[in-house]
Amino acid sequence: MIYESISSGLETKFCRFDTDKKSIDGADISGYASLFNVEDKGGDVVCKGAYGASLARLSKSGGKVKMLWQHDHMQPIGVWDEIHEDDKGLFVRGRLLSEVQAGREALALLSAGAIDGLSIGYRTVRAEKSAKGRLLHEIELWEVSMVTFPMLPEARVAPSDDEAALAQSLAETFRQARDLLA
Repeated sequence: MIYESISSGLETKFCRFDTDKKSIDGADISGYASLFNVEDKGGDVVCKGAYGASLARLSKSGGKVKMLWQHDHMQPIGVWDEIHEDDKGLFVRGRLLSEVQAGREALALLSAGAIDGLSIGYRTVRAEKSAKGRLLHEIELWEVSMVTFPMLPEARVAPSDDEAALAQSLAETFRQARDLLA
């Protein structure tokens, strides 16, 4: 497990793990950057509503959460067009910018299934100790990065609607074939 702290107080976390192949629809990406009530590899759990105040402040000030490559503030790779909390977690939808070299590289790696992780860069505002880590009650969200190894393995770019439909069609075809052979 690797913890990083930038002198500005930004926290990032990432961890190596086995990956599942996912894909994207062109340069448009979406997925969950954080899930509520799910323990990450460091023992931290983000509580429902933890991002609300931060997102409201950003909205009011006209600020934006940045899309970075591997938490590197020198490598913005796109823009997040939509970020909101729902019952599951922190949903993000955005666009990789292929006009930027790192954006082209990220797009190529995502398209090939070599990378599909999402990870948050944040400052803890309010937390309490838990048995294994922390319960994060309020987080100031600074950035959501495309990463190789997210600290929360479930934080992933989601398959496109076309890919999900194809997977469902293939599953139905295999079921029909199995029934014919039985």
